Amino acid sequence: MATEGLRDLEQDAWRGFLLAHDRLWRALEAGLAPLNVSMAEYSVLSLLYEAGPDGMRMSDLARRRLMSTGGFTRLADRLQNRGLIERRRSAADGRGFEATLTADGRTLIRRARRQHHNDLRELFFARLDDDHLRCLAEIWDLLAPADESGPAGEREGRKAR
Repeated sequence: MATEGLRDLEQDAWRGFLLAHDRLWRALEAGLAPLNVSMAEYSVLSLLYEAGPDGMRMSDLARRRLMSTGGFTRLADRLQNRGLIERRRSAADGRGFEATLTADGRTLIRRARRQHHNDLRELFFARLDDDHLRCLAEIWDLLAPADESGPAGEREGRKAR
């Protein structure tokens, strides 16, 4: 039976998660700041980089970013205005839109990925051994199973983004 308050262990685990997330997010943002890239922009550019030259449907990008259509459109507008992405009508159905990286977008995301991955190694991975990482991977699978996190297979073969 659930009680109103959290046990000390539950409270410690939850607060620790929130504190670690906040500190890591801020540090990762700071690492990307000299490149004039936010974490949200990095995420979209990285998804497009991984998608290759065909790019991705805008609706898929918004869903993968867990953003509303309107919020994602504003983010995509900023990226397009900076010359980092191009948008075009879908060749498949002519209704939706697809986004691809421009040459400038590819250049920027390559630099940003190097910085981001170095920061992840320093701030996160260097502090954990493989047993810790396996434990975290199992926890994330319990909290966000693949069938609840987006397209099938999206979480398979995890890559540092």
